[in-house]
Amino acid sequence: MRRRWWAIPIVLITVAAVAVAGLQFLGPRRFADAATALTGAVTSVSGECSERESIVVAADPSIAPSLTTVAEEFDRSSGNCTSTEIRSQDSADTSALFASGVAGDLDAWVPDSSAWLDRSASVATSLGRDAPRFEVGDYIASTPVVFATPASRVSDFSSAPLSWGSLLTGTVVTLLPDPESSAASLAGLAQLKTVTSPDDPRQFGGAMIELGKTIPQSAQAAFETAGSAAVPTVVLTTEREVAAYNSSSPTSPVIALYPSDGTVELTYPFVGILDDSQDNEPETTGAPRKILAALAAAARSASDVLAEAGFRDAKGAGELRLAGVLATPTAAQSSAEPAVQIEILRAWSVLTLRSRLLVVIDTSGSMLDPASNGLRRIDVFQLAAGEALSRFSGEAELGVWVFSQNRVGTQDWEDLSPIAPLADPAHVQQINGIVASLPDRAFGYTGLYDTILAAVTRVKEDYDPSKVNSVLLITDGYNEDDNGIDLQTLLSSLKAIEDPSKPVPVILIGFGPDTDSASMKQIAQSTGGAAYSAVVPEDLGKVLVDALTQRACRPNCS
Repeated sequence: MRRRWWAIPIVLITVAAVAVAGLQFLGPRRFADAATALTGAVTSVSGECSERESIVVAADPSIAPSLTTVAEEFDRSSGNCTSTEIRSQDSADTSALFASGVAGDLDAWVPDSSAWLDRSASVATSLGRDAPRFEVGDYIASTPVVFATPASRVSDFSSAPLSWGSLLTGTVVTLLPDPESSAASLAGLAQLKTVTSPDDPRQFGGAMIELGKTIPQSAQAAFETAGSAAVPTVVLTTEREVAAYNSSSPTSPVIALYPSDGTVELTYPFVGILDDSQDNEPETTGAPRKILAALAAAARSASDVLAEAGFRDAKGAGELRLAGVLATPTAAQSSAEPAVQIEILRAWSVLTLRSRLLVVIDTSGSMLDPASNGLRRIDVFQLAAGEALSRFSGEAELGVWVFSQNRVGTQDWEDLSPIAPLADPAHVQQINGIVASLPDRAFGYTGLYDTILAAVTRVKEDYDPSKVNSVLLITDGYNEDDNGIDLQTLLSSLKAIEDPSKPVPVILIGFGPDTDSASMKQIAQSTGGAAYSAVVPEDLGKVLVDALTQRACRPNCS
């Protein structure tokens, strides 16, 4: 059970009840006076302050202005004797500071999601530090997660209800501000996962890759991008962000669209920072608990101030009179547990890390053999390659080799396209042309092992530490080059060039009944990659998606 660190003494319950009951009739100044009376904060008999208690609160920028207004009223209230600083600071940054042990002189923190507390603890652990100690109190405000689109494009979404399923299937172009810094995006991803099919684990990973093609750094940047988009586009955001943007950009407003299948809300907790110098009864680091309790109560009760900024109250209630959002509140559930959101964030971080990939395609003569569906094996690969290529963003880099045996003299591989950004239309056109020409390039036997060693060596030569550098090899057979290296020589050679600071995983896809699965698994495991098998033609497209979406579990993907 969560302990409330601002528990009010029993003898004051009657006074508290009276104050709260009359709250809707009090302005912020008068409520702050009442809160002070409840707590007995430092006050002289004459009502004058001999000294003021300093309070420092870090607050997410979305709520910092509102809290500043509340704090000013609180400090001015008779008898409070406080000097409160509301420090506007991104929740992601504050979380990182706590994880690093350098949060400074903070007494309290108001993030836009409790998930940041769990993330701070997780990062601290990974850094070998003790997790920061917090006392999480009641929420002071909330805002539901919504979709938003430019007012000029609202009619594009009038024919069918907009739902989380629309995002999952990709039927609606969606912009997702970076979940590394956006609690709304992270909560939205968690909600998106709840509507995925339990029978198709690829669905959610594929959706994240699609959403990760373009990652705006903020809600405002996303709104601006949606405003100039050639096709109808929505932004995953919150009511408060919609209201704030419309206030600052009244000539190009956006409209909140509420998911037809329900939504979740962001809730802002008032978090006390604990001093762990006392093992049994940790205290807050600076300001006394009763003063922080009064400030938290004042913030929770300042519904008019919060509503002006686009917030609902802590229970999701309250009316808004702001452009672009509904006046009455929409039903919203609590967002997913913080631990669930952090796990999703880890997967997002891996899946959206930009790729630097060398694709190596088997063009031995057997690729011209018919598959079970009547098409040739090479034809099936061509169809699957188009879908796989569409999953990469323009920031990814991709090159293409083909291989069989003795393609260039005694060399088994042929470099057809260098590793280059897919943002270059000419490069994409070149790759599409190569894929279209594959049937004409097929001949000979399979020189697998020499090709794998050469491909890994090539990727290591121009290694980019900001990207996932890897080799993706597709083959329908096994090594048939008697003049090349054997499996053990390949494995020992890969071990010899291994550099933990420059990993190059090899992802192998065996296509058809003739692949050497055992050898493929050994090669994959030796490089931290993965081996997949597509026994029937219809599986190849799914397997290619798996190879692109299962980065987070390698080398232990099931």
